[in-house]
Amino acid sequence: MSTRMRFTIWRPLATAAITLLVAAFLTPAAAHGAPRESRPVYSYENAVREAVWVDTGLDGDSDGRTDRVAVDIVRPREPAAQGRKVPVIMDASPYYSCCGRGNESQRKTYDAAGDVVRMPLFYDNYFVPRGYAFVGVDLAGTNRSDGCVDVGGRSDIQSAKAVVDWLNGRATAYTTRTGTTTAEAGWTNGRTGMIGKSWDGTIANGVAATGVKGLKTIVPIAAISSWYDYYFAQGAPLYDSGPDWLSDYVDSPEARAKCAAVQQKLVDEAPRTGDLTSLWTERDYVGDARKVKASVFLIHGLQDLNVRTKHLGQWWDALAKNGVERKIWLSQTGHVDPFDFRRADWVDTLHRWFDHELLGYDNGVDREPMADIERHPDQWVTSAVWPPHGTRTATLRPSTGAEPGVGALGLRRGTGTASFTDDPRLSETEWAAQLDTPTPDKAGFVTGALTRDLRLSGSSQVTVTATPTTATAHLTAVLVDVGPDTIRDYAASGEGISTLTDRTCWGASTTGDSACFRETGARTADVGQTVVSRGWADLGTYADPGQGVPLTPGRAYTLTLDLAATDHVVPAGHRLALIVAGTDRDLIDPPADTPTLTLDLSRTSARVPLVGGADAFARATSKAAAATPDGRSLDGVRTPHPTYRIP
Repeated sequence: MSTRMRFTIWRPLATAAITLLVAAFLTPAAAHGAPRESRPVYSYENAVREAVWVDTGLDGDSDGRTDRVAVDIVRPREPAAQGRKVPVIMDASPYYSCCGRGNESQRKTYDAAGDVVRMPLFYDNYFVPRGYAFVGVDLAGTNRSDGCVDVGGRSDIQSAKAVVDWLNGRATAYTTRTGTTTAEAGWTNGRTGMIGKSWDGTIANGVAATGVKGLKTIVPIAAISSWYDYYFAQGAPLYDSGPDWLSDYVDSPEARAKCAAVQQKLVDEAPRTGDLTSLWTERDYVGDARKVKASVFLIHGLQDLNVRTKHLGQWWDALAKNGVERKIWLSQTGHVDPFDFRRADWVDTLHRWFDHELLGYDNGVDREPMADIERHPDQWVTSAVWPPHGTRTATLRPSTGAEPGVGALGLRRGTGTASFTDDPRLSETEWAAQLDTPTPDKAGFVTGALTRDLRLSGSSQVTVTATPTTATAHLTAVLVDVGPDTIRDYAASGEGISTLTDRTCWGASTTGDSACFRETGARTADVGQTVVSRGWADLGTYADPGQGVPLTPGRAYTLTLDLAATDHVVPAGHRLALIVAGTDRDLIDPPADTPTLTLDLSRTSARVPLVGGADAFARATSKAAAATPDGRSLDGVRTPHPTYRIP
């Protein structure tokens, strides 16, 4: 059967008798040998659709009773009649009513009895006929749930954890929001997998970090691992608002009327100074990675400027340190779901992942390469592990060049200084475009043309020793691949994809819930340079990353910036560049002052994870021809859209 045929609409069989007959031959109990794939043998049209309200044990809205969160369920009817229990795929979200999910912004819809008619996305359409239940949870304070949104805090996480507990017989649910009739989850074996993009995936990370029993796997897509790092980069504000704005954005009308105290806490304990407070510590899941028992299939766009790839890098490294089973996909896109950049392969891989993790099928997905990486639009490679074997940190050092502001990048320690003046009107794209031209707004350092490919894989750090002229200063460091390429246009609307008119179908449909979605294609740009990794910091956090202090003009400060994780090959003939500058327009907010900063090049360096380490860099640059600046602009993507405030 062709790949495309596997994912067309499955139409319910004509009668329940035929359905049960087919199921008898395809279920694990009756199959000859161990099954390798769940098949669409159950009726989606006749699936059970119901709602329960799970008691979280919290009273976030302070109304004198514990909060109940709404749980909408779609599950196959036939297994219960056969005395069989099913696993659960769950997406806990704040967006089911306010904003919608997926590329087509789908919202939940309900019938007159209050049972879900349309569940957003394809998960229920595809997996319910294959013997899974799908559960859509309204986070506390959203849609039909009680409580308050606290943006990744205890209320958010407990909203979803309580549901996992209920599915495993450890919590109480009710058939209505205010009634006393309880509901049991006798139809499930409790084995749960959580999935979701952005805030939804963030909740999956947070619940996994509690170590809750019954959660077997999570699939976080473009997800946050620490909420502090969503709003700040080492003290430098990334947005002109805080979590209170986001909470208000998704709160239900009932929550807005009751949650003023929670809103005020999100203001008071999240100061725009960027200081690390207990509010942020509570919302740091990386620190609890040791508790994670679930496997993790992580997906992220390497050019995601909403949930930046620092989130994936630090989460991945923490999971690796604690021996968590993991798999990863890295695309060239921005903040985009894999359903919209690699649809057929995504559905197939996700299907096999859930079959393995939730049904226990030995289908080999756990023995496949750990990482899939998009090298060029729609062109993918794999790595057996990620970062790949042989990846070692190389310390690259900037040095002065023939012209001020146009320096070199190599392995030998440099001497002298380089200066620039913060210009908040300019961005990383514009700095990189003028890499070969002296400009007052940046310090650039570049290798000669490489004689061999050079692969960066993982998270870099840039250490600078800088002397400011003012009491406040922000810093940006970026790594740039200098050379012609065709890439996904992550700075355009769609962030690397275009939405087309044709639809394809991925599961079974009903009148109220279609499994057919608009196709997408890669939106590309021809460029002369590509920013591949970036990081920001407030120089005032030089001594304590959690507490910024005023600077003394004329004094030198040493600070290390954490750059976002990447996996990128700089091909032979291209150059690798490091740029250090001030405010990265639309990606961080400017400081109160307009400083000039002078770098001590002997105390400035970049620690870059390279396949082959420093030896690979030496081989790639040993016969590199130095570029002769000619004043031409190196075209990149347009300046990225203003910063997002909605994960």
